[in-house]
Amino acid sequence: MKKINIAKALKGKGMYIAIASCAVVISGAGIIAYNMAIDDINTDITYTPPATSQNITKNPDSNINEQAGISIEIGDEISKLAGTQPKFMPVAGDVILNPFSNGELVKSETLDVWKTHNGVDIKADIGTTVKAMTEGNVIDVKQDPMWGNCVIIDHGNGIEGYYCNLSSSVSVKAGDHVDAGDPIAVVGNTAEAEISMEPHLHFGLKQNGRWIDPIEYINPSSK
Repeated sequence: MKKINIAKALKGKGMYIAIASCAVVISGAGIIAYNMAIDDINTDITYTPPATSQNITKNPDSNINEQAGISIEIGDEISKLAGTQPKFMPVAGDVILNPFSNGELVKSETLDVWKTHNGVDIKADIGTTVKAMTEGNVIDVKQDPMWGNCVIIDHGNGIEGYYCNLSSSVSVKAGDHVDAGDPIAVVGNTAEAEISMEPHLHFGLKQNGRWIDPIEYINPSSK
């Protein structure tokens, strides 16, 4: 049987044990140093919330929002961008002398002929203010031989408004931008095609080149 020199074996193992012990000590020292470094970093770092995290407050007097010192208009500007400006009847009053005929032939009181009526005749005294139905750009101001003095407004989204039978007191010109409810003219008596009728505004709307009912467009619940 082979004899084992225990002292020699222990001496060899002792060397390995010593090496392992040193490794543990070094590792522990490294962990301690790492933790101390992290603590120093955490001590030096101070978190400051960004300015944009401030609460948004509304100023009821100016109808604006303030965020990080920046004022943002939220009223008419958003309405314009969204295309949601209100729609107004162009003249005050709810008496319709002649409704939109939707392509059907109706008897013209003045011309004594059967023809389509491509707009609505809204009763209004001469001199009554005529307002833009909604925002848009004036594309023409003209004197039509049948419909008298007219203002034509591009209201966007393929909608064009024809405001006819106006007096010569027109307050806009081609190229002007108008907002909903802006005054553009006053009612006159210049439409030869309807000269025998009571004073009124002849108001027509086209959508993508096709005549539509102005009343239904302004107030869809009217029918």
